[in-house]
Amino acid sequence: MIDSSPLTQLPWAGPAAGSARPCVQDVHRALTYAQLEDEARAFAEQLDELGIRQGDVIGIMLPNSVELVVATLGAWIRGVVATPINPTLTAREVSYQLEDSRARLLVGAAMEGVDVPSLAADELRRSATSRDAITVDPDRLALLVYTSGSTGSPKGVMLDHRNLEAMATSMAQHFGLTASDHALLVLPLFHVNSICVTLLAPFTVGARVTVLERFAPRSFVDAMERFQPTYFSAVPAIFAHLAALPADERVETRRLRFAVCGAAPVSPELLQRCESRFGMSITEGYGLTEATCASACNPVSGIRKPGTVGPALPGQRIRVVDPRGEDVPTGERGEVAISGPTVMRGYLNRIEATAEAIPDGWLRTGDVGILDEDGYLRIVDRIKDMIIRGGENIYPKEIESVLATHSAVLEAAVVGRPDPVLGEVPVAFVVLAPGAEVDADALIAHCRLGLAKIKVPVALEILDALPRNPVGKVDKPALRHSLAAV
Repeated sequence: MIDSSPLTQLPWAGPAAGSARPCVQDVHRALTYAQLEDEARAFAEQLDELGIRQGDVIGIMLPNSVELVVATLGAWIRGVVATPINPTLTAREVSYQLEDSRARLLVGAAMEGVDVPSLAADELRRSATSRDAITVDPDRLALLVYTSGSTGSPKGVMLDHRNLEAMATSMAQHFGLTASDHALLVLPLFHVNSICVTLLAPFTVGARVTVLERFAPRSFVDAMERFQPTYFSAVPAIFAHLAALPADERVETRRLRFAVCGAAPVSPELLQRCESRFGMSITEGYGLTEATCASACNPVSGIRKPGTVGPALPGQRIRVVDPRGEDVPTGERGEVAISGPTVMRGYLNRIEATAEAIPDGWLRTGDVGILDEDGYLRIVDRIKDMIIRGGENIYPKEIESVLATHSAVLEAAVVGRPDPVLGEVPVAFVVLAPGAEVDADALIAHCRLGLAKIKVPVALEILDALPRNPVGKVDKPALRHSLAAV
């Protein structure tokens, strides 16, 4: 039996359902809550006619736009799972995600080398014929969001509608959102951050969303002036770009209640510079896709502790544990573990990886943190080798695997190098096969054939041998140290 409790993150189930209130807009067009529901219904009907059935998966590979929002919501009306795809991925990467998720349709431009039927954005139907009641099962999968693990193989994080409802309502509660709020969505909608913080959370209170196709300093400044939002969510690289604006550049913040910074570590000094210069209040948070988005966040009003990511969000619990899963004393380091209704159902078709990530009902994040006496969390290290470039997660193993396909490469190791704007950038170290001859530029060009631009190493060094620790594993800390010493 389907749970009848309302999923208020869905615009037809929230407080503004069916109304003429402004709902979502991009630079091309705007929809009211009633119009968004109608277009989502129309796309759901279109999916039915295309033979897409309840429980099927569709890939959505569109730039940030009203059409992307319509396609996602229409899929959910039909009972279909959406897997959002980064439009900058290569054909190899897109094919992997579509094949792994068993997607039956790609909403977006056809791509050479991708063997899945496609439907372009301008082919989405805009008017529905049915006005039947919409019923969405809270336990049905809603999203398959792909993220890489330590093996480098992208994994589909399974999030159901109940996960999204818990996250969206928690965000709305924590930030005190009301119908008068106006979110400026600047992060890509293939991330749960944008989906939850600046799209679904506003829907739960009947607020308004303006979608920017992408972040660029000039367009952002113009959007702040034109739309005068009450909040936005961004990554540290965006705040670094804002801090680097010319001294006479003004950013309109009169109606801005707060901004959110997350997805990557950020220095308190950078946030303070932006707050002082632009008169904005920035609250830092922490989370991961496997917990639907955010698990901790400093409050908008109340005690904010610079250098921390705040306390656990409503409905979630955070522990810091030792390798046995036992709590460490307050103020000591350990692995951050999370529980609550936002924790994922698991990784698609990866039982062992799911059991490793959630061994005892608590999601093990792979991050090292400290909880203080007030329950505020400070992230101090990462257990995994993940590189975070401008808020985008990059996994070295994937880059190493692509390098290994070059006939001249014997071994490869990739680590992150600190970057003042992006946080980190990938750098590769390669050992050539005996007798092989190739230069660094050729190997980087090889990476461009199979990797999205952000994953391509910014530098590559050819070594006689990779450093190794006593048990024979590549000594990545030594490689990082060599970069820091340059």
